[in-house]
Amino acid sequence: MAGIGFELKKMFDKKEILSTLKAYGYAGAVCIGPTILGILLLLGIGVLAEVGGATGSQKEQINSMVTYTLLISMLITNIFGLVVTRYTADQLYMKKQDKIMPSFFGSVAIILGLGGILYGIFLAVSGVSLERQVLCVIVFGELVVVWTQMNYLTAIKDYKGILFAFLAAILGSFAIGYLLVLLRVEIVLAMLGTVCIAYGIMMVWYHVLLVRYFPRRKGSAFEFVEWFKVYPELMGIGTALTIGLFGHLVIMWSSPIKKHIIGLFYSAPSYDIPAFLAFISILITTVNFVASVEVRFYPKYFIYFSLFNDGGTLLDIEQAQKEMVTTLIQELSYTFAKQFFTTVVFIVAGSIFLPYLPIGMNEDMLGIYRVLCIGYAFYAVGNVTMLIQLYFSDTKGALISTTAFMVVSCLATWSMRTMSTRFYGVGFLLGAIVFAGVALFLLFRYLDQIVYHILCKQPLTGQKKQGIVTRIRKKQVTRKLYE
Repeated sequence: MAGIGFELKKMFDKKEILSTLKAYGYAGAVCIGPTILGILLLLGIGVLAEVGGATGSQKEQINSMVTYTLLISMLITNIFGLVVTRYTADQLYMKKQDKIMPSFFGSVAIILGLGGILYGIFLAVSGVSLERQVLCVIVFGELVVVWTQMNYLTAIKDYKGILFAFLAAILGSFAIGYLLVLLRVEIVLAMLGTVCIAYGIMMVWYHVLLVRYFPRRKGSAFEFVEWFKVYPELMGIGTALTIGLFGHLVIMWSSPIKKHIIGLFYSAPSYDIPAFLAFISILITTVNFVASVEVRFYPKYFIYFSLFNDGGTLLDIEQAQKEMVTTLIQELSYTFAKQFFTTVVFIVAGSIFLPYLPIGMNEDMLGIYRVLCIGYAFYAVGNVTMLIQLYFSDTKGALISTTAFMVVSCLATWSMRTMSTRFYGVGFLLGAIVFAGVALFLLFRYLDQIVYHILCKQPLTGQKKQGIVTRIRKKQVTRKLYE
């Protein structure tokens, strides 16, 4: 993330309104572009479906299939996401840019192979038509590529290209979607095709940008797999975070308010709609983290660790540590304050205006919405804190934080799913509170002992970690020698 941080700092240093807006726009396109695209697509295809005369059942099928595809692609990709990100960061630090694209192709191949088989099996027995299965698989593949591309895009300085890709995906898909409606294509297929075109445009444009920035290719496409042995916790962090974030939605699809859509597709509209609206409230924190914490905190972080490598005195190190921690606390405080202010605005504005929108919001749904707004605010605090833990390579602390979030959120939601609607969303809220509390506690405990972690906790001699396959192979060789 330091790559985008340095570039955005140049824009913020100009202290002009236009430059500031441009910086936030670029940060948003890089960090939450696909998420915003997903939100706009769900809203846009709803409008197009209405224009095309879709029935209520058809609209539910469209939303359900798109939602399932989004969630499954995120879960599969996030198993590998943090490991790939760490590998990419290490190669950039070692100035081995020629190894970047091979790792991209290798990770995409593994994720598509594994995820495609699992999702394909689900679709084959899901009870939907073959045409819809094919379109869902195509969208799934595009999403896997786009989510993976996001791990590499922060190293690219062509933010205009990234922003244009986002805009082209929106405008191009809606134009073609409207054309499909005019041509009287079956409405569910037309809307799934619109989603396919949108992410297809974004995927192709992003790939052109990546190839342009990383033109040389050298080395094995699967070298990044070794990083699973070096940082085994990263896979667990990505998985736990995704399950914790979206698990409560899936659990509610088995609650008394569930609604059978078609085949194996279920939803819970009276929970999903409030969750969708509440989730939007945290996007500002994602952008603010990059545009504020990254820009102002990273230089202090860089100076502090440079002193250990460049012969800094103990006095210099202590002063740099003090400045780094002070800056971190300030930026985290600003970020959290902005998030909670945004949450209050969303709760108040939502309570006033949402009942007037044609989305069927009733008092029970408004109650769920308010609870989930608070829950997502605590999640944002926990997520930002966890990212800072990863900055300091405290992967064990981050794993504990995300695992606690996943366990509490899912178990609490499961235990409350058959209770009164007053308790809906409370499970996720409890998990998010635990996430924020544990992450903050572990982060500041780590910072109190940071010199110990840097200088004393490292092994005295180099240790090469071995994976399961290597250990099994060595045991087989040893057994044969004894025989």
